[in-house]
This record gives sequence, structure tokens and C-alpha cells, in this order.
Amino acid sequence: MPLEPVTQALLAQLAEPRTPPIHEGTPAMARMSGPIFAGLSGRGPEVAAVRNTKLAGADGELFRVRVLEPQGPPQSVIVYFHGGGWVIGDIDLQYDHLGRHLVNLTDSTVVLVNYRKAPEHRFPTALEDSWVGLQWAADLAGPDIPLIVAGDSAGGNIAAVMTRWARDRGGPRIDYQVLVYPVTDADFDRPSYLDPQNQLLLGRDTMIWFWDHYLPDHVARRHPDASPLRAPDLAGLPPALVYVAEYDPLHDEGVAYARALDAAGVPVALEEAAGQMHGYFQMANILPGYATGMELVAARIRTFIGQHSPDLDQKAV
Repeated sequence: MPLEPVTQALLAQLAEPRTPPIHEGTPAMARMSGPIFAGLSGRGPEVAAVRNTKLAGADGELFRVRVLEPQGPPQSVIVYFHGGGWVIGDIDLQYDHLGRHLVNLTDSTVVLVNYRKAPEHRFPTALEDSWVGLQWAADLAGPDIPLIVAGDSAGGNIAAVMTRWARDRGGPRIDYQVLVYPVTDADFDRPSYLDPQNQLLLGRDTMIWFWDHYLPDHVARRHPDASPLRAPDLAGLPPALVYVAEYDPLHDEGVAYARALDAAGVPVALEEAAGQMHGYFQMANILPGYATGMELVAARIRTFIGQHSPDLDQKAV
């Protein structure tokens, strides 16, 4: 379907100041857009409790995590890794808003991991921080409450890697994964990367810019920890929701990852946000696709929780 009208209007508005695109600026300049969009989104809904803490990364340096609690006993613990090309984004602005919605729509505890960013902290720091955050959050879930990993874009990349690390390192047990337009491969020549209609808020040149800051070594990008689609074995990973955007350079690699999971015997549901561009899932009160997408993700999580049993194999929901 055509690009959604409100999205078209937003893009036209952003084009008026003729601000240089992200890939023509510095990380510091790119990070200035966060408060602007957060101001448009506004504050997220109230939750029962908010707790902030700091954890030590593999090198001993600290990073932040935020725990958002529901009213009543949590039905799951969702560890959310935010997007932003491993360079921008944090847990204070739009992703705090997103986390609060997830809490209230799923009656779950949501843990937001503020992994350190490139280029100050290049690959694999974001993964190592996220692994520490995941292990810490697993203690909140315990043996009886489902543990779910979720993320969008670069955060979807991290969530996908976390499931494989957990499988190969003997835990923690991850019960479900939600990957929203995830980065799964450093291949910039897929049809969705080359499609002129997909050069919107995120385009091919901007993704190359993100990768150049995160992992400049082109050969190292082939490693499954950078490109999860290249993992030789995806069997035994938790059931997945893969949710792609119709107008997105990352569309094809998201679809390819869902198909690879399915081929490996992993229960997977593939959904497409029709008429939406990359980034819609963080645009609360800005793009209508946010509310639609959040409802879909929350409904899938609620259905999974309702069917969950740690002693039974899961089916795709």
C-alpha cells in the first residue's frame, strides 16, 4: 500500500529546514534529534514503579538499566534493547515511553538496557553490556515467569544475538523473542536497500554510516554476532515474532531471518506493517503506526504468556 499519509507529512516537515541527513553529520549531531522527537511523543503513561540502577560491563565501566513495574504480579519479564544504529537512542526519551506502554499492555516488568554506544564503544561492547543486562534481568524472572527479549532495529539485532548466546552458553532460558525490523545482515545490496521508495527517515547511506561507526571492519561484519542471519545454526532458539516495515531498507533481511528461523524449526510469526517506514515503532503520538504496532506486539506477547509452560514446547503465536 502507499506510504501512510501522516508519515508523508512528517517527512515533508522534516525536509523543510534542509537539515543535512544523518550520514552527512557526526554522532553528536545525530543524537540531537532524540529530544526533538521525544518532545513530540510526550511523556509515557504511568506505571506502578520505576527503578534505575547501574551495572558493570565486561571492562568494568558502568551502564544504566531501568526497571518499569506493572500493577500486580508481573506476567513476564521483557528485556528491551532499543534501536538507533548502535550509535543513537537511549532509555530516557522515546524508549521510556515505549517501555511504559509495554508494561501496561502486557502486565509485565520491562527492563530497558542502556548499552553503551559507538563510536565511543564499538562492537562488541553493545552486545557485552546487553548480555550483562539480560543475565541480571533473568534473576527478576526466576524459573516460573517467562523471560522475553525484544528490540527494534539495532536493538532487534542485539535481541537476536542474545538468544543464540543464551542457547550456546547454557542460559538464561529465553522463552520468546520479538524482533521489530531487526538488523540481521550487513548486506547493502538487497532489493529493499536499493529501492528508492525506502530512502526515507532511514536510507541505505545512513545504514552504512551506522555500520561504519559500529563495526568498521567489513570482514568482521560477517560474524554471526554482527549479522545474525549468517549464523550456521539457528535451531533451538525461542519462538519469535518478526515484525518488518513495508518501506524499510531492512525489510528483506528481516524477512530472510524469519524464514531462516522457520527453516531451522523455530516457531516464528512474520508480520509486516503495511504503509509504514523504518522507525515507526518508536514514534508514539507522532505516527499512527506506533499504536497499531504496539497493540500487535502486546497482543502477541499476551497470547504467548497465556500459552506458556516452561515444561512444554511452544508453538508460534
